[in-house]
Amino acid sequence: MGKLSNIIPVSDLRQDAAKLLKQLKKNDEPLIITQRGRATAVIIGVEAYEKLEHEKEILRLLAKGDREIEAGEGYDLDSVLAEADSLLARDPS
Repeated sequence: MGKLSNIIPVSDLRQDAAKLLKQLKKNDEPLIITQRGRATAVIIGVEAYEKLEHEKEILRLLAKGDREIEAGEGYDLDSVLAEADSLLARDPS
């Protein structure tokens, strides 16, 4: 994830919500919200969220494939490559 420089108290979120939402829209960096000096929430922009969800789905499919291989099940290479091409074509990044 790298350096977490976007850490703000909840009071700043209340005061500058519109500005902070604009900032989230501009970049993929998460915004860490603190309350009483402790991290309590993370806010990310919609595009960053969609990208994370897409990546999680690919990881789920890879894990499923590993389980199928271990069980002696699965699909032929041409079917797998066709599905991979389809998933990559939908990549939101």
